[in-house]
Amino acid sequence: MKAVLPPSRTGFDRPATYRIGIQGRVPARWRDRLDGMAITEYPAEADSPMTTLVGELADQVALAGVLNTLVELHLSVVSVERLSAT
Repeated sequence: MKAVLPPSRTGFDRPATYRIGIQGRVPARWRDRLDGMAITEYPAEADSPMTTLVGELADQVALAGVLNTLVELHLSVVSVERLSAT
């Protein structure tokens, strides 16, 4: 049986910087709905660009909100990486 640590021990209840990889375009006007994350688009192929979001989020609830917004946009999330915790 795997032990589950309380949120305060895992750090997921504190701010952290995340990088999210997305297949497709994220409109710049959605920056506010994405908690101010920086939006960078990479032209992989003309019909299939890749976008990276990078920014600090307050906690995992904020991360879930960003991911839900991407689902609302019908975008495919290809990666989520926690870069650092503050």
